[in-house]
Amino acid sequence: MISLHQLRTFLEVAAAGSVREASERLIVSQPAVSSALSALQRELGVALLERRGRGIEVTAAGRQVERDARRLFALLDDLERSARAAGASESTRVRIAAVTTAAEHVLPPMLSGFRSEYPLDGVELDVANRAIVWEQLAHWEVDLAIAGRPPRDRGFRTLATSPNELVVIGRPGAADDIVTLGEATWLLREAGSGTRGAAEEFFGQLGISPPCLTIGSNGAICECVRVGLGMSLQSREAVARDLASGALVEVPTSVTPIARAWHIVCDGARELAPAAQRFVDHAIAAGSFLPAPAAP
Repeated sequence: MISLHQLRTFLEVAAAGSVREASERLIVSQPAVSSALSALQRELGVALLERRGRGIEVTAAGRQVERDARRLFALLDDLERSARAAGASESTRVRIAAVTTAAEHVLPPMLSGFRSEYPLDGVELDVANRAIVWEQLAHWEVDLAIAGRPPRDRGFRTLATSPNELVVIGRPGAADDIVTLGEATWLLREAGSGTRGAAEEFFGQLGISPPCLTIGSNGAICECVRVGLGMSLQSREAVARDLASGALVEVPTSVTPIARAWHIVCDGARELAPAAQRFVDHAIAAGSFLPAPAAP
């Protein structure tokens, strides 16, 4: 019979890409990890992992088991918190994953208002780039995701939206420093970030292939822009204070500002937890978000 221990061990190996690193994370011996993997593969009758060079790669069957196992552990977590909530004396909680810009500039006032209105509801917030946020939602590891437009092929459902505008920023006098936007150095977030994807679309619209630097946080990007290292495409909300103070300036282009929207998203195949529904209702009632149109 398949055990939760076997599944958890497999998930650690799949995430780590090696038995040695998984054993360190689980604080068990490497033979114990290998034994659990062998037992799981015997029970299922399929290979979940295969050797590739010095590492381990998850097979097609392994990816399916990984997806289902992550959802299984999410459901077990739901069972625990639902049982505690039914005891009336325990609080409930909402788990949210948000992209960095939303977490830093959109969520704080919403969370403050929500906690004031529902003090018994706990909040767990994970901050990551767009790719990781959607993976967490797809595997039911969070109740809600707050990011840009969700992928259309994952069965997600948008519950509410809020305007988001992207603008080009530079240091004061930046417009005088360059001849064309294609000659400027552009500062981008890491692969998987929504703002990086938007910047790449922006370059395509302008027909330019400028030199780029990858920097892993919005705050670091803004500081690098301030000292003249380059330019960037950012959410207006993320740079509003710097624009108002004059530390940064908006650089006009033929295609900006770019209208985007923040989305509060759930997985359409899963019933929304009560605390998550209260959070969405609060965001709409507070005027931060508008209800999304009903799906056809």
